[in-house]
Amino acid sequence: MTYPELFAFLRERGQEHVLRFWDELSEAQRARLEEQIKAVPWDQIGLRAAEAEEGEISPIPCMTRAEIAGRSGEFAAIGADAIRGGKVAAVLLAGGQGTRLGSRSPKGMYDIGVTKRLYIFEQLIRNLQDVTGAVGAPVPLFIMTSDKNYRATRAFLTAHGFFGYPREFVRFFKQQMAPSVDLNGKLLLEGKGRLALSPNGNGGWYASLRHSGILHAFPKVEWLNVFAVDNVLQRIADPVFVGATVASGNLCGAKVVQKVSPEERVGVLCLRGGMPSVVEYYELSGEMANARDAAGGLLYGSGVILNYLFNAKKLKEIGSARIPVHVVKKKVPYLDERGELISPQTENGYKFETLILDMVRLMGSCLPFEVEREREFAPVKNKTGVDSVESARALLQKNGVQL
Repeated sequence: MTYPELFAFLRERGQEHVLRFWDELSEAQRARLEEQIKAVPWDQIGLRAAEAEEGEISPIPCMTRAEIAGRSGEFAAIGADAIRGGKVAAVLLAGGQGTRLGSRSPKGMYDIGVTKRLYIFEQLIRNLQDVTGAVGAPVPLFIMTSDKNYRATRAFLTAHGFFGYPREFVRFFKQQMAPSVDLNGKLLLEGKGRLALSPNGNGGWYASLRHSGILHAFPKVEWLNVFAVDNVLQRIADPVFVGATVASGNLCGAKVVQKVSPEERVGVLCLRGGMPSVVEYYELSGEMANARDAAGGLLYGSGVILNYLFNAKKLKEIGSARIPVHVVKKKVPYLDERGELISPQTENGYKFETLILDMVRLMGSCLPFEVEREREFAPVKNKTGVDSVESARALLQKNGVQL
């Protein structure tokens, strides 16, 4: 676009202030700013919050550990066949930084070892190798980074030889970014030629993956196992999980753990209006949170751990459907009218995020697959205390991992 065309384009949207420093920019800076402006999802950055899901909340039948154990051989065979057939890929959501752990590096680079080095990335790859070694076939591993930690993540894993994982089965892709606005809906700048951008939430993983073109290199993939970087005990591309989901006829599977108490702050898989949904802990009434089944277990006790299996064909079908966009109030560093960078002390703007839990509902069906908490759930969110480096180390050691 010419400058007049770009200015007119922005003025129609009430955003012409974005060009206030245009005369100070180099040609390269102008080109980059124009590219960012064209990439703005204009239909998604309004200040209207995502509409709350409607419908009565009710329990969803969960495949219990006892049922899984009774059919583990059957499920493992189905899952192993799918893996050997190239039908299963793993998607690692690794865009986070280790800020809460006292690190400025990507979270996956954090060392959780005690007597030797053991990085989070290394442990996750070991978990995946447990499966690929037993099955006798590799699983494509797609690693989603943020724009800011892409180079560091790729350089780190390359320098460590991908911890023994076959390089040809690893692909990196960047999470797409979303612009931030001030409290009046005006786009914020983080530089004279740069919009203030941030990752678009973990619900943006599939759109980002498709945009990368990676899937074209693995045309046989039918199932995508999506997992977060911070759970160092999780089993990835678990044949039993894959097989159970396939055998159930559901288009999505979700690993769940039983809540330790009604008050535990974790999303719960249930039904809302007859559709599978992840309900946040604060959406449950006290009566619902404390409700018990005939065996004495929590009626709403299937806590999700962000380990999902999605049917790729269904994802493609719903790809154009709008995933709810959540408007989140944040402190957003920005450039003021004088071109000075301001680090606000209070919340001054909004970021726009999509959430993976909203994708479960769009799939239309989901199998809650119960796993043992102490064998598959060791999140590393804090340096000490609950869900910390300390607690994860203890659980790793309990499961025979040498630290």
